[in-house]
Amino acid sequence: MPNTNHSRRGRSTFLFPAWAGKLWLWAFGWTVTGTLPNHNKYVLIGAPHTSNWDFLFMLAFAAVLRLRVSWMGKDSLFKRPFGGIMRRLGGIPIDRSRSSGMVQGIAQRFAESDRLVLLITVSGTRKKGDYWKSGFYWIAHTAQVPIVCAYLDYEKKEGGLGPTINPTGDVAADMNRIREFYTGIQGKYPELTSRVRLKEEDQPASGK
Repeated sequence: MPNTNHSRRGRSTFLFPAWAGKLWLWAFGWTVTGTLPNHNKYVLIGAPHTSNWDFLFMLAFAAVLRLRVSWMGKDSLFKRPFGGIMRRLGGIPIDRSRSSGMVQGIAQRFAESDRLVLLITVSGTRKKGDYWKSGFYWIAHTAQVPIVCAYLDYEKKEGGLGPTINPTGDVAADMNRIREFYTGIQGKYPELTSRVRLKEEDQPASGK
């Protein structure tokens, strides 16, 4: 059963009140697993990501868990007239022309926030890829916040939260723990599931 302690949660997402999330999951025969971590700030990774349906199920699970999540989007999405709405929905604008400072910028946002749960779809695309995008790892490592594994398993029709991992800087060791958790979890289109691996794992030990 999901943790029902509200002390470390923000408001439910604006798009899905808790009752609507429960109704959505009941209608599709899905169940919620896992409990919320005892942290006010963390990076929440979502995987596998193979379908646009993932977004709707994610919103439903967040509503049931009463978990207020933030997400990153290109800055053009936050211009008038919809910028205010995007921010209310948890959006954080990112200037993609200055991607080199993205990790430090988001780490600073964590430092300035009392509570922040940043949801990142780590594959970066619905198509199959050889690597996950490593931004989630370096954001968590730089901000000194944990990584929490979230998942959707379409075969079992269940989703929710898995282990909490504190990034140590040993990318391979930390990713081994993440790989172990996601092994056997199936997205809506398993053939599109990206490999659970970062490019940094295939680089020389001296390089980041």
